Amino acid sequence: MSATTSECLFCKIARKEIPAALVYEDDSLLAFKDIFPQAPVHLLLIPKAHCEGLGDMTAEIAEVVGRLPQVATRLAQEHGIAARGWRLLSNNGPDSGQSVFHLHFHLLGGKPLGGKLCL
Repeated sequence: MSATTSECLFCKIARKEIPAALVYEDDSLLAFKDIFPQAPVHLLLIPKAHCEGLGDMTAEIAEVVGRLPQVATRLAQEHGIAARGWRLLSNNGPDSGQSVFHLHFHLLGGKPLGGKLCL
């Protein structure tokens, strides 16, 4: 499960060692297009600093994550999904479907997403 920051896929993206379709970047947050989109708009928002999941947040990471709804709203507007609706979620742990163990949030929209979050 746990990867060191040198092995972590999202840390490598944040350090620009692996290319990604970036849509937003500031000093502490990064957003990019998901390579396996589940909706017409599927973006991943990550803190640049490594944190495995929601239960591992430091005070510094929590401060960064506190800005995510504002950034997600901006991205929803820029990607044309703000008016019809969008979803922001984070999987935490293997049973939730988390596959990259670097805290990240999915911004989804562009089609009706339905009311169910699991099968």
